[in-house]
Amino acid sequence: MLTGYELGLSAALKKGSDLWLNTPRFPREASGTSGMTAAMNACVNLSIADGWIPEFTRPGENGFLIPHSPVELPEHVRDDAEATALLDVLENTILPLYYNRPQDFLRVAKTALKDVEPTFESGRMAREYYEQLYAVQ
Repeated sequence: MLTGYELGLSAALKKGSDLWLNTPRFPREASGTSGMTAAMNACVNLSIADGWIPEFTRPGENGFLIPHSPVELPEHVRDDAEATALLDVLENTILPLYYNRPQDFLRVAKTALKDVEPTFESGRMAREYYEQLYAVQ
């Protein structure tokens, strides 16, 4: 948790990070704009599949997923299972890629950077809203 988190701090964090961790309790992610802008700065997302992530992430190609537990389970059980899943993904997938095959990690970062803008930039959103609102064909 960061106090005073605003645009300046957000920009500094994203420009200096290799991995953007997002662990909301499923299904409580509002949208995920921090992860979008992180990807726009070539920062690889590691997240629960919630918010924008299911539409974007192809695991191992442009980001990584933390499997989430069934919502029917008590929160403390889900938290424990998801914490274990997070550590498993880090230990068995991301860290070996980052340290042993840095060129492949860089490929994931570049793919995320290339993939994020066409779908998640504000110009596309405004154009789509306009076209749907006014049925422009």
